[in-house]
Amino acid sequence: MLVRRLLGDPRVPRRAKVALVGLLAYLVFPFDVVPDFLPVVGLLDDAIAVAAVLAFVGRSAGTELIEELWPGSERGARVVLALTSGRRA
Repeated sequence: MLVRRLLGDPRVPRRAKVALVGLLAYLVFPFDVVPDFLPVVGLLDDAIAVAAVLAFVGRSAGTELIEELWPGSERGARVVLALTSGRRA
């Protein structure tokens, strides 16, 4: 939901939208750097990719925009903002 909102918002720079589309493609395609069938590490590369792209989007568009578009709970927003800005959750 957050990615969809970020992609649709005109305040998000084009390069951040390209990174989000790349992230979606990486998550959807069955080929990963580390295969998902490996316990823990298989999903860890996906989590690292999500965190890296959200951090890039946070630097490009601003964490305030991510906070504004976040559809979930306040606690979830704190976790996402910690990923994007380096602040503690």
